[in-house]
Amino acid sequence: MTELKNDDIRAAVAADILDEKQASLLIALIEKRQGARSALPDEDEPFEFFKGFSEIFVTVGLGLLLAGALMLAAITGSGVAIFFTGAVFTWISAAYFTLKRRMSLPSIALAAGFGMFLAGFCFAMLDGQTSVMSLSITGVVGMVAMLAYFRVFKLPFAMLVFGVFGGMTILALAGITDDNIFYGNAGTQLFDLRQGSTLAYGSLLFGILTFCGGMYFDLKDPNRLSRYSATGFWLHILAAPALVNTIALSLFNIDGTTGYVLTAIAMLIVALLALIIDRRSFLTAGIGYIGAILVWAFQTDGETAYGIVSTLLILGLFITVLGAQWVQIRAKIMNKLPNFPYKHRLPPYSESA
Repeated sequence: MTELKNDDIRAAVAADILDEKQASLLIALIEKRQGARSALPDEDEPFEFFKGFSEIFVTVGLGLLLAGALMLAAITGSGVAIFFTGAVFTWISAAYFTLKRRMSLPSIALAAGFGMFLAGFCFAMLDGQTSVMSLSITGVVGMVAMLAYFRVFKLPFAMLVFGVFGGMTILALAGITDDNIFYGNAGTQLFDLRQGSTLAYGSLLFGILTFCGGMYFDLKDPNRLSRYSATGFWLHILAAPALVNTIALSLFNIDGTTGYVLTAIAMLIVALLALIIDRRSFLTAGIGYIGAILVWAFQTDGETAYGIVSTLLILGLFITVLGAQWVQIRAKIMNKLPNFPYKHRLPPYSESA
């Protein structure tokens, strides 16, 4: 008899043969019978972007339709009607491609298209409002609409679009108190917490909220079998750059060695957090800052060429080794850490490592 694997259970959940609760009970039973640690997968973030070339073919067709509708709105100037029609079209199409056919890539394209048409409709309706006002209203309306989209179609990617509208809302609220966000030329200082920038604190708050949302879904599916884990993945994609870039940039802008050292410490903490929650996205968001620190560390007498070469070699070796030994390194760290709240709800790890 063929051995039942986690990928088979995940496929059964995706095909509506099992629901999340049944899948969790089944995996718990399998682990109990076979030994939880011996049944662990080697992967840390199972993710399926598309299932076959047919999905790519359908997505190309949908992309052409959506692009044509957007261009028609721009040419004719009748944005309100076309944007509204586009939003309705994507919703109806999702009822077929997402609910009935369960096609991954077309579903992602339709969710993104629905978000774009909805944003276009709101901006067109609010043409007489100020940019800050229209941005904030569009953000709030988009968040509510994407929550409804997620509830109806149960598509994890919808939460990423929801997060984009959330970020739009925070940007608008920050712009109310700081004119430099829209009309100034502050550059990276806008994301520097030391400058007291409203946008920097807003970005930090956005990162914290999306991170908490990602962890909420992750803790509901520690074995990463259902859409909860995929939803957490998309939220972490938003949280990682918002948190890492805001904190690292604020530290990196400190003059001298102090700034580099503090940024390096922050990146070590980010790497540890990524390993604990078993999400590579956080570490990926900090790679640029790690590279900048290495360039500084190996730069001597202005010879930046050798610093860049050393950076590429060390950073490449670091990422390769960490990627290849992620499961083993994470197991060692988790075993050394004391018990803390929800540790048992994080993805399993080998206790023998």
